[in-house]
Amino acid sequence: MRLFIFFSQIVGCDVLDAQSQVVGHLHDIAMNPSAEIYPKANEIIIKRGNFEKEYAKVSWDDILYFEHEIRLKINAVQLIYSKEIPKCDFTLRRDIYDQQVVDIDDQRVVRVNDIHLLRAENQLYAAHVDVGLRGIFRRLSWEGVIDFLVALFNSKSPYLKQEEFIPWKATQILPKLGRMKSVLKLEVAKNKLSSIPSAALADIVQNLDIFARVSVFKSMDMTLQNKVFTDMALSTKEELIDQLNEQDVANLITNIPADEATDLLMKLPQEKSHRLLDLLSTETNKKLRKLLSFAKNSAGGLMTTEYLCLKADATVAEAFQKIKDNINFHGTIFFLYIIDDNGKYLGTTSLRRFYLEDPNKKLLETCYPENIHVFTGDNIEHIALLMERNKTSSIPVLNEQEILQGIITIDDVLEVLIGLLWHKYEEKL
Repeated sequence: MRLFIFFSQIVGCDVLDAQSQVVGHLHDIAMNPSAEIYPKANEIIIKRGNFEKEYAKVSWDDILYFEHEIRLKINAVQLIYSKEIPKCDFTLRRDIYDQQVVDIDDQRVVRVNDIHLLRAENQLYAAHVDVGLRGIFRRLSWEGVIDFLVALFNSKSPYLKQEEFIPWKATQILPKLGRMKSVLKLEVAKNKLSSIPSAALADIVQNLDIFARVSVFKSMDMTLQNKVFTDMALSTKEELIDQLNEQDVANLITNIPADEATDLLMKLPQEKSHRLLDLLSTETNKKLRKLLSFAKNSAGGLMTTEYLCLKADATVAEAFQKIKDNINFHGTIFFLYIIDDNGKYLGTTSLRRFYLEDPNKKLLETCYPENIHVFTGDNIEHIALLMERNKTSSIPVLNEQEILQGIITIDDVLEVLIGLLWHKYEEKL
């Protein structure tokens, strides 16, 4: 069963009753826009007849199966048809198709050409509106022909690889005014997604109810699970892992950035955290226990042990090879850290500094003139001021013997500072 499906792909599909008799075709889907951030389908509208058209409404609870056809739990005699389309507060075909999408200044951008739907268990949610050209061709059933023609003349055309989606969460339905059609208002000005990145998918998943969330998450492959789990809010991660077995959670912890894993383990009950650590490999266990030993808002508590380093005799050519070998690395590959044979920190360089240098040049010669660093016990205020003063997005963390322990990136510093400022703001309310 596909995780995502377009409304244009299912509208008009056969609807069969409990006896497998065709009772009509899908005409529309009624949604409940106020119950969820991503509205959930609660009824379908069936149409039968070509000249004398009749319509019937079916509760979502009476739907047994939903794929290329719709199977009902009820018999045809239980359906009540009328010549008028049943009244529903909000439907996809009537209220969303062909509606205009405007930015926050009410300037016209594009229209809604299709609706991207997310399936979880036997539930259906509106996930995105499709404002791209492909949506039009999909509705006209020309998508296959157009794709073939475009690929024939330009196989690398962005049209073949990119969808133009706007997350449902970023839209607001305005009431109808007189004869004017209802309008979708984009709350993020002209922000069109060309695909569904893991962060957007994480945003969708974490706003579903817990049962649908688990179902959708389990349907993903392991690589996508790791990406989506990393991008989830910490509170959502906690709720999700309560519904997963501990070995699956251990696998997730192993494959997400070390600082993210540490934050999660620190939030869990101590007993559960210890059980999960015992399921990890010896190397990962050792790495995370080391991070957990530091105070939460200290440099040691904020750092990640995922960074790229080279020895003092390394050349520029070896630096490029290091980056190539770690192209899928969790951490940053923009900065490289130089250490001696004992792990003592010698300096920091960046891709920008050695990009045009002679491949045989010693990498140490390309390092920044000042060795900006912090120690494991330094507090968040000191770290933030040092990073701001030196305009750097990453800073190495040393122990008392000046052995490189890890690095801190600006996103981790901002996350903590924003949290601290919010707590102070809350106290004043």
